[in-house]
Amino acid sequence: MKQIVFVSGKGGTGKSTLVASLTLLVENAVFADCDVDAPNLHLLLPGEDLLRQDYSGGSIANIDPDKCVRCGLCRQVCRFDAIDENFVVHPTACEGCAACTVMCPTQAITLYPALTGETRVTQTDRGVFSHAQLAIGADGSGKLVTQVRKNLFDYTKGEDWVLIDGSPGTGCVVIASITGTDAAVVVAEPTPSGRHDLLRVLSVADHFRVPAFVCINKHDLNPELTAAIENDCEERKVPVIGKIPYQPEVVRALRRGQTPVEAGIEDVVEPIRHLWAQLVQALDTPAEDNQEIRHGKTL
Repeated sequence: MKQIVFVSGKGGTGKSTLVASLTLLVENAVFADCDVDAPNLHLLLPGEDLLRQDYSGGSIANIDPDKCVRCGLCRQVCRFDAIDENFVVHPTACEGCAACTVMCPTQAITLYPALTGETRVTQTDRGVFSHAQLAIGADGSGKLVTQVRKNLFDYTKGEDWVLIDGSPGTGCVVIASITGTDAAVVVAEPTPSGRHDLLRVLSVADHFRVPAFVCINKHDLNPELTAAIENDCEERKVPVIGKIPYQPEVVRALRRGQTPVEAGIEDVVEPIRHLWAQLVQALDTPAEDNQEIRHGKTL
């Protein structure tokens, strides 16, 4: 079973639309949406929940007023100013570091689990799908991503592929999505910010020694920047395995809850098929027999 994560340096590049399309094109696969801050893949992958449970990714302090002697040591040691003058802990400010529990002379402070999100595993007609939603204002998105991936593997049955819709950016959620995967497909668009953020994500993938590939979405909107991105990739020996044209009908299809595959937008679907074929070829070919791919030539 090979794990492929699809990430992007910024939002709005079409990453989730690409993954949703591949759920219809790739056989014997399972799926995960690791963008727990703003998940949207579930909008295009309806199904019946196999698992739905609250997630606790941290702890919050609680002060027992009957035991508290109001000595103030907890307020002195709290770096997050989570304890007010009435010795009440504000949950949104508490980081659960437990420093106050160590300092309290009367053991009036205890930690209890903090509800930080919800996880789901859904059975779709395309395969098992794991996803989650981080609670508003909650921290620990990286931990929740790890739980999403763990939940998925609890329901796998020897499938060939794991397709992971990662989150945009380069933070902990991206790191948690990329770690341990067989390849990262970075989806970029030909804009100055898209080019800049693409290079940042490629650096993350390189740091964690995950083979990276690039897909340029809406490549025909700015041929000059598309060429510049291709040159950047060639310099970094990263293959460009897909170039998808701009098609306004894609947005209209998404509004109807359809992927480009379901809407029959062939001038978009065909490049996606080509991308997947190139990725499979790259992953199935030993490095020593595939020097052109490993040295960043566009396929």
